[in-house]
Amino acid sequence: MNKHSLEGLVIRKQSGFYWVQTAEGLFPCKLRGRLKRVSIAEDIVAVGDHVSMNLVLDGIGVIEKIEPRKNAFHRLAPTARGEFKQVLLANLDQAVFVFACTQPDPSLRMLDRFLVIAEKHQIPSLIVVNKVDLLSKNKARQIFSMYESLHYATVYTSAKTGKGIRSLEKQLIGKTSAFVGPSGVGKTSLLNYIQPELGLNVRDLKKATYKGHHTTVVREMFALEKGGYVADMPGLRQLSLWDTQPEELDGYFPELRELVAECQFNDCSHRSEPGCAVKKAVKEGRVHPKRYESYLRMRAGIEKSDVV
Repeated sequence: MNKHSLEGLVIRKQSGFYWVQTAEGLFPCKLRGRLKRVSIAEDIVAVGDHVSMNLVLDGIGVIEKIEPRKNAFHRLAPTARGEFKQVLLANLDQAVFVFACTQPDPSLRMLDRFLVIAEKHQIPSLIVVNKVDLLSKNKARQIFSMYESLHYATVYTSAKTGKGIRSLEKQLIGKTSAFVGPSGVGKTSLLNYIQPELGLNVRDLKKATYKGHHTTVVREMFALEKGGYVADMPGLRQLSLWDTQPEELDGYFPELRELVAECQFNDCSHRSEPGCAVKKAVKEGRVHPKRYESYLRMRAGIEKSDVV
């Protein structure tokens, strides 16, 4: 490897430039022309990609190679040439779903949808339940206990008192994490508690990116002082299960996928068919009714319009 050739991580994307973090520093890069000519209907380079680059002029680099992705969050974006697969973030170690236990009340249907998307992309999930100072950890646990019983890692926090923050921080160190959650749940406050300027950077990025229809889209992830990266992903709320067939949805519910083989019919929709193992499990209390309802709503949405 010559002194001008470097390997690094794409941590920011804006206006055709990619900022690559390397052992020798951070460099803005363009994409090599031959890579642009590759005929694919998705982002060639995304934040989170591992790349090889060459420095060419005044600290500007050229990306020569993109390593294969282990996973990615993506969505379909309409273009003049048809639908385009927009990669929001690549090579995640985990998706961190942040909800408040109150103020605002948690939407468990939204959380279920996020968990299904993560399951489909084979990305581990971490559930963060914030504002336990307003409700108590025990009451918060009553709301989210069904997820702990499904072995989803769950951390209970208070950005006001600091409760649970260190446990959350330990889950982030050395990992690439996508933070996702509705407005008002305290994501910025949690990030600021972990690393004072971190939440402010995320908030400023969101303002710059989403304040107007014609604002240039910026995607970026931020380094943690103790190792790892955090990216805020508000766009995940608009993701649909666009490439999911109704009959595969039960495979993304951990408590349902083991039951499917026991159903009387191979194409069981788990609604009204006789001999349905899923309905039996719900009746016997082995599957939570709220999770079952979420499954039925998602399946109906896919069957109707392919949008959950």
